[in-house]
Amino acid sequence: MESIKGLKEYISLPFYREALGLPEEVSETYTMLAQGEYNRNYTFIHPVTGKKLVLRINFGSQMHLKDQIEYEYRALKFLEASGRTPKPLFVDGSCKHLDQGVMVMEFLPGETLDYHNGLDGVAACLADIHSVKLDEEEKATLITPENPLEAILDECEEMVKKYMESPLGEEKKKEKIREMLDTGWEIVKSIPNEPVYQCCVNTELNNTNFLVDENGYTYLVDWEKPLYADPAQDLGHFLAPTTTFWKTDVLLERDEMLAFLDTYIEAVNGRFDVTGLKKRTMQFTGITCLRGITWCAMAWVEYREPGRTLFNQSTFEKLNAYMEEDFLEKMHQFLKATFCM
Repeated sequence: MESIKGLKEYISLPFYREALGLPEEVSETYTMLAQGEYNRNYTFIHPVTGKKLVLRINFGSQMHLKDQIEYEYRALKFLEASGRTPKPLFVDGSCKHLDQGVMVMEFLPGETLDYHNGLDGVAACLADIHSVKLDEEEKATLITPENPLEAILDECEEMVKKYMESPLGEEKKKEKIREMLDTGWEIVKSIPNEPVYQCCVNTELNNTNFLVDENGYTYLVDWEKPLYADPAQDLGHFLAPTTTFWKTDVLLERDEMLAFLDTYIEAVNGRFDVTGLKKRTMQFTGITCLRGITWCAMAWVEYREPGRTLFNQSTFEKLNAYMEEDFLEKMHQFLKATFCM
């Protein structure tokens, strides 16, 4: 904890301890759990309740939000009824006592998702989350893209500037990524933007964000980028090769993707309209590949800049793999193919 200036002092502040029902004196031990590109998580045992909790420290926002940690907290509050997400217990996004945002939530047990035997559990998990109905006030607090596919491409264009404008970027790869984006825009412009069922979606469905407990019950953690949007956006992100390959070497076949969607629709069990869901999911899968590539291009440059606070070695290595010419070409072909399914 010493690596985060002021954190040791923060956890001893009366308002933090009172909000969580902690004793006046610090007796709990905080242990490093994991860190990503924008957050670091610690676990600790509540000395009164005996429950294991997670302290989440936020260093930035992919969504360029000033209230990033509070935005995440609100989404988790909305989704408590699903029984599939961690219960949030405390949030402080003021940055008054600490330069970073702070959240405390319950710790959920489980192992990281194995794509080879955990897909049914994910289908049930997402069906429950996507079935949570939000009232108008709750909807208004979540970002709702007018055209989700175009919004993803806009995000891609913004992220890729980092690589395109950097002298570190290779010209041949810049040309390839530009070609991929042009393909994406051409395809998306041809798709009518029609109204569909919307819900709170996660948009970041890497296998490490799913936890499967000893009974096979699946949870979804890490709600850094929730939106109010088409559930197909989540499904497309989950199935996209840029997602499955991120922490593993798995690339799902088309038949596996369609079988997963059948299981998901069965798990929804009529709780919302799934008309056209398969086709929309495949469209999101292709465009999500572009999002993955452009994010990697941006992060590839950021990881080579001095003064970076958070550094994840596995991320660094995977970024190199995603920026290989062969992988870029493979994703370009997949993008084209998804719109023919």
